[in-house]
Amino acid sequence: MGKNVKISLALIAAAVVAVVVAATPGGDDETVDTSTDASSEENRLVRQSSQRLSVAKDGKVTFVEFLDFECEACGAAYPLIEEIRAKYQDRVTFVVRNFPLHNSSEAAASATIAAADQGKFEEMYSKLFETQAEWGEKEQPQTEVFLGFAEELGLDIDRYKKVIADPATIEQIKRDKADGIALGVTGTPTFFLNGEKMEIESGDDIVKQIDAALGS
Repeated sequence: MGKNVKISLALIAAAVVAVVVAATPGGDDETVDTSTDASSEENRLVRQSSQRLSVAKDGKVTFVEFLDFECEACGAAYPLIEEIRAKYQDRVTFVVRNFPLHNSSEAAASATIAAADQGKFEEMYSKLFETQAEWGEKEQPQTEVFLGFAEELGLDIDRYKKVIADPATIEQIKRDKADGIALGVTGTPTFFLNGEKMEIESGDDIVKQIDAALGS
């Protein structure tokens, strides 16, 4: 990578470290079912239903992020992840798992699932992070805002609403969070590389670990 990219990765990662304390679960006001039908940690980490931003041709390296679309640290990490995705493209499988912690978190995650149903997961994923400052930290879930995003993306709105209302959508989100808890996720964003929870201090740490996994 060029010098400027390295600097930006380091700055973004520092912002993630600075904010992540505020992104951890706050108290026990929510009961989460941590049971799972997965037979191993590997299956808990990536399920068949899990959303993928890219799929590696050789399946050698898988990068998983447990995130919350309303989380400031996840928003700070978003440009970092985009740069890393651009660097590795189809050499790394990038998987997104939901770990909702805020008022609009479940609604935002539901919007991505409904968009994925129409082949527009990545577009909704990007839209939510790029507009996070506009809809985040509100007292009420921003369901109507996300509906507006669906319209902007040209989705079939009746079909979108049907997925949003489907109990299976919330169950998928709850299963993501339950899997995360079972895997030791305590805040967002949390990253895993080939099944191992990553310990990072800078963007370069992520790049070095992916390079090592790729054998490059």
